Amino acid sequence: MRHRSTDTSKEIWISPREPQQQVFRVDCLGAYPPRLKSSHKYHLSCRLCPSVKQVALSSYNRPVQQSQPEHHLHHPPLIYHQHEPKMPDLIPHQPRPRILSGMRPTGPLHLGNYMGALFNWVRLQNLLTDAGEPQYDCFFFIADLHALTTDYADPASLRKNIRDVALDFLAAGLDPERSTLFVQSHVPQHAELFTLFSMFTPLPWLERVPTYKDQQEQLREKDLNTFGFLGYPLLQAADILLYQPDFVPVGADQVAHVELTREVARRFNQLYCSLQTPAIAKAHTEHEKTHSDKDILRAEISADAVTEGVLPEPRVLLTPSPKLPGLDGRKMSKSYGNTLMLSEPEADLRAKLKTMVTDPARVRRTDPGNPEICPVGDLHKVFSTKETIAEVWQGCTTAGIGCIQCKSWLADNIVREIAPIQQRRRDLESDPDRLDAILWDGAARARQRAIQTLQHVRQAIGLE
Repeated sequence: MRHRSTDTSKEIWISPREPQQQVFRVDCLGAYPPRLKSSHKYHLSCRLCPSVKQVALSSYNRPVQQSQPEHHLHHPPLIYHQHEPKMPDLIPHQPRPRILSGMRPTGPLHLGNYMGALFNWVRLQNLLTDAGEPQYDCFFFIADLHALTTDYADPASLRKNIRDVALDFLAAGLDPERSTLFVQSHVPQHAELFTLFSMFTPLPWLERVPTYKDQQEQLREKDLNTFGFLGYPLLQAADILLYQPDFVPVGADQVAHVELTREVARRFNQLYCSLQTPAIAKAHTEHEKTHSDKDILRAEISADAVTEGVLPEPRVLLTPSPKLPGLDGRKMSKSYGNTLMLSEPEADLRAKLKTMVTDPARVRRTDPGNPEICPVGDLHKVFSTKETIAEVWQGCTTAGIGCIQCKSWLADNIVREIAPIQQRRRDLESDPDRLDAILWDGAARARQRAIQTLQHVRQAIGLE
């Protein structure tokens, strides 16, 4: 819930994570929020350093800077916790393997987005260890800066698209109590780390990324001869390494991006950390007189992993990505206009499915079909039960059922899958302040992790 203080430059938030605990965010150099009572004791916690102080407020307007470390000139908002509840730990004492992934906000998600990524994220979030504890520490974000790399000329719908994606994240099952959910631009450390990486990343590394030229071909109507578009794989590397995840869940088409991230981490550690990989150390030994940069770069690329360093190399976690064709048989994509949306009304979904292409060899109702080459059959494999799939295969191959009947069964199964998601989305839409609070809370936790990494990076480079 959000309240305005008497000073219009400040906002006071009530955290949804601790129902019995009031959490107040104000400007660093502002006054204590007027809703805090001077007769109560509070915890003051700073996002920039681990210092926590218990303070008693003697007046509503006591300056904040009297209770904070002197070195804080520019830092994120402070939080005030009422004293009775114990302040929650934002970072677990027993670190679990960390997972990180993100998605560009292009508007409401379609079934391809859901089954290709979001469904797997929910599954990973809900995995438990033998002790009943979450198996992974999950970070999932909305990559709004990435959206600007291609849509910089028309950002009018960006804010709405961010909220649509956030609603679909939560409705599909991502839980802010189990995962850290946030918007990329709400954590400014992403942009700073990207800038630092750009200082030492060779240009050919970016030009060789397969999707760079592919997207230029697909999006010819847009001017993509920009530094932002060329550098988006490096921004992606900064997104990943900022949180030092153990795994990055991706499909096979994204493996090249994670490999670039590993090379960036390897090069950073070689340049700024005292401990080097065996391959790099060997390169230095063999070429100690010439110190050829090209030789060292070859060693970095050939090295399997950095054993020590500020930035550990993440590993790829290949997640199942079922074939999900669109209405025209091509890959489901908004750019093709062939999507079935996760929030699609049932009547619209059924009407769209009736137009979906089928086995081209089945011209007449009496002709037998082959579900293995039919786009409708591919969707049945994803959404239908084993019993329904068996009936479809039997009826289609013997011409016992027509395509209209087959599509009707498919619609029934898709509606059964997405109906609970759509109901949760409607509930969230009716309470926009709740969505705001979840994203702010997630950004606060993400900044806690990001600030630690960036401090180590700045120290390694020599900026601190």
